[in-house]
Amino acid sequence: MRFDFDTVPERRGGDSVKWERYGPEVLPMWVADMDFASPEPIIRALQQRVAHRVFGYGAIPPQLPALLCERLLQRYRWTVEPDQIVFLPGLVSGLNVVCRAVGESGDGVLVQTPVYPPFLAAPAAQDRRLQTAELAVGRHGEWLYYEPDFDTLNGAVTARTRLFILCHPHNPVGRVYTAVELAQLAEFCVRHDLVICSDEIHCDLLLGGQRHQPLATLDVAIANRCITLMAPSKTFNIAGLGISFAIIQDAALRRRFKAAMAGIVPPINILGFTAALAAYRDCEDWLTALLVYLTANRDYLLTFVQRHLPGIRATCPEATYLAWLDCRQAKLPANPQSFLLERARVAFNDGATFGPGGEGFIRLNFGCPRALLAEGLERIGSALAQAG
Repeated sequence: MRFDFDTVPERRGGDSVKWERYGPEVLPMWVADMDFASPEPIIRALQQRVAHRVFGYGAIPPQLPALLCERLLQRYRWTVEPDQIVFLPGLVSGLNVVCRAVGESGDGVLVQTPVYPPFLAAPAAQDRRLQTAELAVGRHGEWLYYEPDFDTLNGAVTARTRLFILCHPHNPVGRVYTAVELAQLAEFCVRHDLVICSDEIHCDLLLGGQRHQPLATLDVAIANRCITLMAPSKTFNIAGLGISFAIIQDAALRRRFKAAMAGIVPPINILGFTAALAAYRDCEDWLTALLVYLTANRDYLLTFVQRHLPGIRATCPEATYLAWLDCRQAKLPANPQSFLLERARVAFNDGATFGPGGEGFIRLNFGCPRALLAEGLERIGSALAQAG
């Protein structure tokens, strides 16, 4: 079956945060939703549910937990029971619940930077202390390459650190951690007796044949100290429907997590459940085609950066649809996000908001039709030429 990823949707003048934040002349390549229509099976399922015309309080579809368990077993040989899955309205709420559930007021939460900004905000929001350790960055061929820096991690952890939040695959640098790296991170957490929250929301968005291994599959001891966050939202472009889930195999840790949710985290939108069920049941062919398209977009972007954007260095994303661009050698007269918004009329995420190690970078969303990607890159090239 052929899927259309080249049609440019009309998203202006509606309810899109991505397309409405800036003026009509600005091309938005910032917030992480894709400019592709969601798969047809999801659209049909939502239309059928809306046609029912009654929208009272909803229950978890009985097929969904079993479907997720089957998917985890097939993809990762990971045996998960339905009662070990806790549904959430979003990953950010999950991060905050984890911080609330683990440790006491003033305890430390350790994260590796640069990283998705809610990782940096959640600890303080739950009266915990943020502790950061920068990833090590070097070169892998032509591209920037990030990996855990264990000297920095060991220097950042303290006697009051209780939680380590891992971003895997990593947003924004695009790494899929190797089995060796995961084992080293797990050993670090065991040695310091840390609970692990592994954000794996981008685990389906693997580029160029990469494979993902959930951290909790390393062994039973790691699984029992791990809270894994996943969702269909990024994969199938249904972020606005508000559904994700945590996998917590240790019963005591799961009780703490649920207690932290009580009275604060709302139930899941019934249309979110409808979309998730259709996504995981009926959309694998669409996902396969999407990954081919995104990989080609990534390769187009990297070729363009290399040939036409002097002074810009990039990672080669192994997963996600997000590129991490180092603009520090481009000799721009201002912060690169501000400069490119003003001069190129393209909106990106400011790397500084991703914490230490992000200054002078931008995050670019290439989850869009190739024509939009090409236009955005050409605007950058023109702005750089004029600045030079």
